[in-house]
Amino acid sequence: MNIFRESDAEFAAAVQKMNRRAIPGTEVREAVAQIIDAVQARGDAALCDFAAKFDHVQLSPEQLRVTEAELLEAQAVVGDEVKAAIAASLENITYFSHQSMRKDWSGVNAQGCEVGERFVPYDRVGIYVPGGKAPLVSTALMTGGFAKAVGVPEIVAMTPCGPDGKVNPAVLVALQAVGATEIYRVGGAQGVAAMALGTESIEPVQKIFGPGNRFVVEAKRQLVGAVAIDLLPGPSEVMVLADHTANPAYVAADLLAQAEHGGDSAIAFVTTDEGLLRAVQEQIALQAATLSRAAYLQQVLEDNTDCFLVSTVEKGADIVNAFAPEHLVLVVEPAREESVLARIRTAGAIYAGTYSTVACGDFLAGPSHTLPTGGSGKSFSGIRADQFQRRTSIVRMSPEAARASLPFVQTFARVEGLDAHGRSLELRTLD
Repeated sequence: MNIFRESDAEFAAAVQKMNRRAIPGTEVREAVAQIIDAVQARGDAALCDFAAKFDHVQLSPEQLRVTEAELLEAQAVVGDEVKAAIAASLENITYFSHQSMRKDWSGVNAQGCEVGERFVPYDRVGIYVPGGKAPLVSTALMTGGFAKAVGVPEIVAMTPCGPDGKVNPAVLVALQAVGATEIYRVGGAQGVAAMALGTESIEPVQKIFGPGNRFVVEAKRQLVGAVAIDLLPGPSEVMVLADHTANPAYVAADLLAQAEHGGDSAIAFVTTDEGLLRAVQEQIALQAATLSRAAYLQQVLEDNTDCFLVSTVEKGADIVNAFAPEHLVLVVEPAREESVLARIRTAGAIYAGTYSTVACGDFLAGPSHTLPTGGSGKSFSGIRADQFQRRTSIVRMSPEAARASLPFVQTFARVEGLDAHGRSLELRTLD
């Protein structure tokens, strides 16, 4: 863990380093571009080659799609406790989605035109479910669950398989629960490319949702235009902003919960209290010794964990806004919580108060855990229901509205040199 105090000479540079932008490295960009080109040129054959290279499994094009028999088998082997957890999470996701869906509306503008918006589900979306270090059952729900709630008729899922060619059965059960209409055992940038461009056996989708590693995220970025995307959700990250009221055991547990994702996960702790900082360090050592993913934890704690001791919570909030964390745990005096929340603008999701934990947000609470990372929270928000809706504006004009609008339209047409624009409305006012 790196620790920085305001009195340290390197403090300012460390804070500046936290001000990230989601710009991939040249190596990642070039590797992903080659994968996309291969999928576009060779379709299913390229997907099978990449499965052998990256997932160490031999597949034929006919084996890319998960079969009905495999789905039935998954239902048989997954226990009732897991199914109950899936159902509970999906219930909350559905509730949250219905609250945040955009609704059709109409009104009348100053010239008497009827104007409004209409919102309909996308016809066909793709969801990416990572499967590298852990079977992310919750990600199937936190992407596909929103598509189901909005009423998307075709939900295509991509998720990598193991060397045995199998997809984790709990992931398959979750994908069935959200109404996935097609499931393919394809991962990585190649899975994103297949959804965006299509292959011989996979029809392209209209929009892609879901998190992944830096190669998956870069594939989504490069394919914008061929397909719409939700956001840029990469490797997991958490920041905790806490004052003297925080429980060090709880803070340590939240930091460790994200560190166990391993890899490029980013962990940050900002506090106004030196005693809390020391106590959290002690708790991390104690708790880490009892956890199963010790290797992942150790790597992240050594390489990707920064702690900042600041003089005020407000300065801590400034670091939060620079970092734009995927998850922010905020534990401050209750009387100050709302004022601190008002100061924070870039966090993907905020867990406010002593008992609010990222894990509940990841698995159960209802808002999606697919959130912006790598600093992209300055520009993107997390997955929400209205991202699965296509918006269309509607204008209806009466003769009176046409006449009232004419002088303004004629002025714009004259200024822009587009006389046919003005004429198109003028003709309608001559009847």
